[in-house]
Amino acid sequence: MGSPQKCFSVGDVEAVREGHQSEVFLSMAGEFPPERCFTLVFHGRRGNLDLVAESAEEAQAWIQGMRILIDNLENMDKREKLDQWVSDLFIKADKNRDGRISFKEARRLLKLMNMDMNEDHAWLLFTRADKSKTGMLEGDEFILFYKMLTERTEILELFQDYSSDGETLSHCDLEEFLREEQLEGERSHEHALELIEQYEPSDTGKTCHIMSIDGFLMYLTSVEGSIYNTDYKHLYQDMTQPLNHYFISSSHNTYLLEDQLKGRSSVEAYIQALKRGCRCLEIDCWDGSNGEPVVYHGHTLTSKIFFKDVVTTVAKYAFKVSEYPVILSIENQCSIEQQKVMAQILKDTFGDMLLKTTIDGKVPHELPSPEELKGKILLKGKKIGGLECLEVDSPVSVEVSDEDEAAETLKSSPTAESWPSESKKSKQNISKEFSDLIIYFKKVPFRGFEHASSHSKPYEISSFSESKARKYIKEAGCDFVQYNTRLLSRVYPSGLRTDSSNFCPQEMWNVGCQTVALNFQTAGIEMDLNDGLFSQNNRCGYVLKPDILRNRERCFNPERPQDCKDFCPLNLTIQARIFFFTNFGQQLPKLSKKEGSIVDPFVRVEIYGVPLDQTKQETKYIENNGFNPCWSEILEFVVHTPELALVRFVVEDYDKASKNDFIGQYTLPFSCIQTG
Repeated sequence: MGSPQKCFSVGDVEAVREGHQSEVFLSMAGEFPPERCFTLVFHGRRGNLDLVAESAEEAQAWIQGMRILIDNLENMDKREKLDQWVSDLFIKADKNRDGRISFKEARRLLKLMNMDMNEDHAWLLFTRADKSKTGMLEGDEFILFYKMLTERTEILELFQDYSSDGETLSHCDLEEFLREEQLEGERSHEHALELIEQYEPSDTGKTCHIMSIDGFLMYLTSVEGSIYNTDYKHLYQDMTQPLNHYFISSSHNTYLLEDQLKGRSSVEAYIQALKRGCRCLEIDCWDGSNGEPVVYHGHTLTSKIFFKDVVTTVAKYAFKVSEYPVILSIENQCSIEQQKVMAQILKDTFGDMLLKTTIDGKVPHELPSPEELKGKILLKGKKIGGLECLEVDSPVSVEVSDEDEAAETLKSSPTAESWPSESKKSKQNISKEFSDLIIYFKKVPFRGFEHASSHSKPYEISSFSESKARKYIKEAGCDFVQYNTRLLSRVYPSGLRTDSSNFCPQEMWNVGCQTVALNFQTAGIEMDLNDGLFSQNNRCGYVLKPDILRNRERCFNPERPQDCKDFCPLNLTIQARIFFFTNFGQQLPKLSKKEGSIVDPFVRVEIYGVPLDQTKQETKYIENNGFNPCWSEILEFVVHTPELALVRFVVEDYDKASKNDFIGQYTLPFSCIQTG
C-alpha cells in the first residue's frame, strides 16, 4: 500500500473480496486456504490490503462487518454525509479529547479546512456560536459555528431573490426559480413539489410545501442540481443499431498497472477497467513454461500473469457494471499447442457467455447490435479465412502486416534487437481451435479506403497506430468517416509510449473510430475525456455515435464541419458563479502539507471536439481561499459541432513562481449539460 499507515477510514475502502482474488493470493494459493483469505480494495490508485484470518469464521465476521459498514456509508444521503463530515471535523479539532474545542483549536481547524480568515472575524463567529458563554464550543455549538463558517452569501442572495417572505421559498417561489433560472418549462409546477418533498429537511416545511435555505442548499448540491442532466445518466440511447455505430470504451495493454518496460502485470488491472465501464480489453498472450500461456508485454521486463487467471477474472467481473458485450482483443503470439490450450480455457471458463457462432447462424451483412449481444464475450484476433469458409482441419498461416499492434510495439521497444527481423509482411500459424472462436472481430491489415469499400466484410476490423490514424484524418477525413460508418476500427498508442502515456482520443472520435484504446492505468486529460464521454448512457461502455458519423449519405469532415448542410453552431455561456462542493463539504483539498498553506484556486473551462471547437478560458484566481471560493465571471464559447464536444472544468492552485498545481477536474459531454 505504499508508505505504511496505522489506520484508514472505512470511506477509503471500495470493496471486500473473498478468497484468492488478488495477485498475492493467486501466487501463493497453496499456503493459505481461500476461506481464511480476504482483500480490502481501496479507492483510487492505492494498493490493496491482503489479510489472512485465524479461521474461516473470523474471516467471515470481518468480511460481513466491513461490507455492512461500506453499504451504510454508501447509502447515506447528502445530509447524513455532511453530518458525518462535521462530526469528523469536530473530533479532528478536539486535540485533548475533552468533547469541547477552544478558540485556538478552532483556528487550527480553519487551517485544516483550507481557510484563511481574519482572526477578529473568526473570534466574532466563535463567540456567537458559544451560547453557553464558556469560551469553548460543544457539539451543537460547533455545528452552529460550522454553519456560520459555511454560509454562502451568493446562495443566500439567490434564495432571497425568489423568496416572498425573505425566509423560505413557497411552492410558487420555487416554481418561479425553476422556470427563470433552471429554464424548466411546464414540469416546473410538479417538480417544485417533488424537490420540497425530497430535499427539505423539516417535516413542517414538507407539510406546508415550503423550502428553507438548508433545503435549497441541499437541492443545489444534489445530483439534480448539478450541471449534468440526469436524463442522460440513464440508459437513454437506442442500443439496437450495428456495433460499428457506437463508440466503445476500450483499453490498451489492459494487464499493466504501470509502464510497458518494467511495469507490473496484474489481474487487478482488468477488474479496475471493467469497473470503469470498459468493454474492450486487451490480452497479450505468449508461450509460458509447462504449457501454460502467459500474459505480459513481450520481450520486456514486465511481470507475467497466467492467461487462465485473466480469463477467470474477466468471467467474474465482465457484467457487474454493464450487461452489454465485452470484446477481448487477443494479441496472439503463442505456438499452435498453446493456442489450443488458450481456446480450451476460453471455452471452459466462459461457457455460454462466449460467442462461438453468429447470432442467427448465418454470415452477417452487418454487425449485430449491443442489445443482441447482451451478456456475451466476443474475441478479436487473427482468423483462418472468413465466416464463409468451409471447415479447415490443419493450422493455417495468417498474414500479419506492419499494422499489427504487438509487432509495431516490439519494433519500437528498446529491446527490439531480441525480436527477429521481419519483412513488411510475415506469416503466423493460427490453430483451428482458436480461429473458430473469432466471429465478429476478424483482424485484417488495412489496405486503403478504396480497397475496404469494395472488399471488406462487416465482421473484419483493422488496427491503426495513433500516427497512422492522424495521417488518414488529415489526408482523407471524409473517407475515414465513411469507412467507420460501415466497418470497425481500433486505434492504439504508439509503441514509443513506453511510459504508458496516452494520445488524445478526441481526434479519433471525430472521424467515428469505435475502439480508441487508451492506457487505463495512466491518469491524465486523455482518460478524463474517455471517462467524460462514457459517463452517459448508464456508463454501459457504449455510446451511440451522432448521426453525422453514422449516416452514409452525409459527408462529414471534422476539419471542415461548416461544409455540413445542417451546420448549426451553439453558444455556451458559463456564468462562473461557480460553487465548489466535494463529497462531504465545499472546500478544496489542501495540496501542501505545510502548516498554514492555503490554495489560490482558479477555474479553467476547456472545450474538446472538432479542431474548430478546441479552446479554453480561465477565471481569475482567488487568493488564499480553498474553503468557499466563488467566481462571478462569465465565460462564453461558440461550439460548432456540439454533438462531438466535451466540456472539461479544471481547478488549479495558482502559483506565479512555478507550474500551477492540479486540484481536480470534471468532464462531461456538451450534449449532457443541464441549463440553469
